[in-house]
Amino acid sequence: MPHSWFEEKHREFMRDLLRDYCLSVQTLERLFQEFDRTGAMTFEELKDLLGEEMNKGLLWRLKDTAHHLFREGGGSSLVGQFLDWCIGYIFHESMKLKEDAYQQQNYAPWFRSMQELELPEPDLIISRELFQLLMQTAESMQREIRRIRFLFSECRKLFPLFMADQRENHWLARFLFRRNDLVREVFGQAYRELVRGIYGENPEAMYVMASRSLREGGWMVPATEAAETACRISPDSEPARREKEIVETWRARLRA
Repeated sequence: MPHSWFEEKHREFMRDLLRDYCLSVQTLERLFQEFDRTGAMTFEELKDLLGEEMNKGLLWRLKDTAHHLFREGGGSSLVGQFLDWCIGYIFHESMKLKEDAYQQQNYAPWFRSMQELELPEPDLIISRELFQLLMQTAESMQREIRRIRFLFSECRKLFPLFMADQRENHWLARFLFRRNDLVREVFGQAYRELVRGIYGENPEAMYVMASRSLREGGWMVPATEAAETACRISPDSEPARREKEIVETWRARLRA
């Protein structure tokens, strides 16, 4: 990958990393909760999330983005290397989970039906032995889910540290503003740490940056919402007040 191209796209990669991570966690957690309730998981959804070499899914693209940032991009941050390793581990555990879900969904019913048939004794014995092995798939899935959830918790610690230099990243600010519900859902109680890690003690800075980016892109309604949120969070913030005034001036010109 040409270095200049990477530098040009670096901020977008950072946005993509957090966005695809949040979307992947949201999907995986929904599938895990399904497994917690029913003891089963939908193979097709895991297959779509992962994809394959020639048609990569969301989680596969996330892994590739992490590799671009931390390997091909020449990143030397130990925190970044930890995050890259965690994301790669999540991907590989999810691949194992997909194979287990396939076995459980497609072969468990077949083996169960055999137990009700009048099979010759040798066939019945073999079918029972193989069925017992297949039943261990559920235990494997439980272990894989535990490992992935542990890695989620580690990623929640790592992202605020890794994103500490992204305060001026307007791509990231726009994502955090426009998909705020998603980010809060994924990070839970660690959401504040994420925002603090990026914007320090000035959380309104995220909304100011998002408003500026949206305004320059011509999206005045969400820009107004972002600017107003910045002022509501920190009424004494001069950058927030100034951004709100600029947005109001732009909107007045558009109406004129």
